[in-house]
This record gives sequence, structure tokens and C-alpha cells, in this order.
Amino acid sequence: MKRRIWLLGLVLTALGVMATPATAQGPITPQHSDPAWQASYWNNTGLSGTPALTRTDMNIAFDWGSGSPASQVSADSFSARWTRYIDVTPGTYQFTVTSDDGIRVWVDGTMILDKWYAHAVETHTAEVYLAAGHHLIQVDYFEQTGLATAKVQWALKGQVPATGNWKAEYFNNLTLSGAPALVRNEASVNYDWGSGSPQAGTINTDNFSARWTQSISLAAGTYTFKLTVDDGARLWVNGHLLLDAWYEQAATTYTGQIYLPANPVTIEVQYFEKTGLAKVQLSWASGTTPQPAPAGTVIVDDIDPGFVTGGAAAGWRTVAEGYNGRLTWTYNNRTIQNYYNWARWYPSLQAGWYEVFVYIPDRYTTTSQARYWVRHTGGYTLRIVNQSANGGAWVSLGTFKFAGNSNDYVSLADVTYETYRSRLIGFDAVKWEPR
Repeated sequence: MKRRIWLLGLVLTALGVMATPATAQGPITPQHSDPAWQASYWNNTGLSGTPALTRTDMNIAFDWGSGSPASQVSADSFSARWTRYIDVTPGTYQFTVTSDDGIRVWVDGTMILDKWYAHAVETHTAEVYLAAGHHLIQVDYFEQTGLATAKVQWALKGQVPATGNWKAEYFNNLTLSGAPALVRNEASVNYDWGSGSPQAGTINTDNFSARWTQSISLAAGTYTFKLTVDDGARLWVNGHLLLDAWYEQAATTYTGQIYLPANPVTIEVQYFEKTGLAKVQLSWASGTTPQPAPAGTVIVDDIDPGFVTGGAAAGWRTVAEGYNGRLTWTYNNRTIQNYYNWARWYPSLQAGWYEVFVYIPDRYTTTSQARYWVRHTGGYTLRIVNQSANGGAWVSLGTFKFAGNSNDYVSLADVTYETYRSRLIGFDAVKWEPR
């Protein structure tokens, strides 16, 4: 009997050990699938001892001023370490750091930047070649006294990295409505949350939306914007809706080109996640590379049978330039008048989703209020394009579902609500690309 009791005691003891929650052993370490930084903060400048705070930081884009990273961390004489894996395509990457005070950066265990001394705000760069796949990044930082700043970003050399900070607003609904549940600065729009949340405990894992806005300086030229989303997103550049993919979908990549003058450029990204995986990534690069039209692309030019005009015949003019060497143009009307000029582009499509582009010629396009109407299965959608700022480029009007019949078209009139006959409006090619 005593032996049985003894054996039962051993079993109960073992079960008790198995039922005891495991305690954390050592610091949090990054995982290959982490979309954010694993961060530790110490109340000393030497990253020594037990951290006062461990947490997840979505970006290293901090300007604490004379404040503190958190209530558990001192405003002066503190240090921090961030670690994460990044997944890249092969190429030479430029890392840019801005700090006050000291900072160091390692890539796969090799230090590429060492500015470990007290100083006012300084910005430094380093270049490193990265093969395709995952690479471990570690950033160490310390703040001695005064103001505190820590910012890190990277970009493939030859691309234009985002400069400055994005203002990020997150909402626990699908419509960006009401007061945001979370507002913060972020260094980039580059997230693959999987089935997780942008901020656990604050933002839902499903049924949330977000908005990112910033103003940056870019050199004049044509830029290609690339947006990957799961589920929906919209992209505005200088007030123009360049990409519109506001519907549920698996991860899909969209591109759009736009000419930008040498002025501060405003960019806004809107995003929603309904259920399942969540992803939103934005990048852009200057210059254009001619690409063959994708299979299924339909282009209706102003010399094609699908191009139909109306209004006063004397108001139409053509010149030997533009897409395929010809364009049609007219002067503007301020409001709708008798015999106002209008045109429609009728494509021959298979039923389905298409992104619609309009070609803006370099000349005869001085209006900033070209009012394109897209007729699709959901009805009519108005898109206003600043032709004067987009010469020589295809400009996206968005992505729509089309029925594949004569109800599919794009229309443009000479009515711009600008001073009468003060502007020129170009009527050239329209393109439908399958999505």
C-alpha cells in the first residue's frame, strides 16, 4: 500500500510540473516571420542587466524629444536594442540612420555602422550587399542627456526611399470612421501582419482599417508606384487617386505611373483588412521602363473605331503627336453649354476586373480638372485628373469590374469649371488592363 501511495505521489508531482506555466528564459528573440522589431530598453547607457521594458516596435522611427520611450524608461541615460529579420530580393541596400545620441547597426552579425558616441542629431548611411532571403538586423542605441532621436530605414540602391515619417492612424472598423484607436509615426508602409494585429491589444486582428499620410520632397520626373495589398487599399499622390483596389482579395500587387513636379509631394494610403491574412506594402522608383502590354490588355486610341465624339465639330482639333502619333484636343467650357464637346472610349472586353489608364500627352493638356467618368458594372465613377501635371504618362483611374458589353466605356467632356477657353484638354488613348 505504501508503495502505491508513493507511486501516486510521483505521478501527481509530475503532473503538477507539467501543468506549471513556463517562465520566459532570457530576452525575446526575433523570429523569421516577425513583421516588427523585438525591442528591449534599459535604464542605463550600456544595455546591461535586466531590461526595464521589452515590447514590439513596428518601426524604429522615434523622436522622443526630451521625453521617454515609456513610463518604465528614464528620459535620460537609457539604451535600447532592436532585432528583427528582413526578407529581401538580392541587391545592394543602403541603410540610413538618424540619431541623438549613439547608434550601431549590425547585419547578419557584421557591424555596418558605428556612431557610438554622444552627439546632436546626425544622419549617416552605409551600403551592404544582401542575397535573397532573410537577414538578421540588430540596432543598438543610447541616449545620454538632452533630446533623443532614433530612426533607421533601408532601401534597395537605385530606388527612392521614403523620407521623413508617415502619420499612421488605425481604426477598429473597415471604414476609417470615428476617432482612430491608435495614432503613431512610422518609417514606411511595409507590413505583412499575417493573421496578427498591427498592435496587439489595441487594434483588431480582423475588421480594421488604416490611413498613412506624409509630405516628401522628390525630384521632378515620372514615378512608378507599387502597392501590394490583402485586402483593399487606395493610393493618392498629390490629391490624385492613382491606385484604387478597395475590395477583398488575396495579396495582389498594383502599379501606377505619374509625373511629379519638383515640389513637396503629398502621399496618402488607405487600407482595410476584413478577415484572414493582412498585408500592405508601398514603394516607388523614378524613371520608366517600357513594358509590353499584358495579355488581355485593351487599348482604345483616338484613331480607333471605339473612340466616339460629340458636340460642335468645329471645336475639335487633331495634331500629329501623342500616343501612336496623334491626339485630339479642344478648349474647355466653364459649365455645360449647348453643343459642348465630349468623347467616349468603348472597349471590347471580356467580363471581369480591369485597371483603367488614360494616356496624357505632353502638350495640349493644360487643364487641371479633366473629369473622366468610368462606366462599369457598379454604375459611374468620376475621376479628376490634373493633365497639366501628368504629361507623357499613363495615369490610373482605378480598378473596376466590367460587364463585357456596350455599357463599358470611359467618357471625358470639355467642362472643367475653369475660366472659359482658358485651358486645353487632351483626348488620347485609354487602356484596360486585366486584374
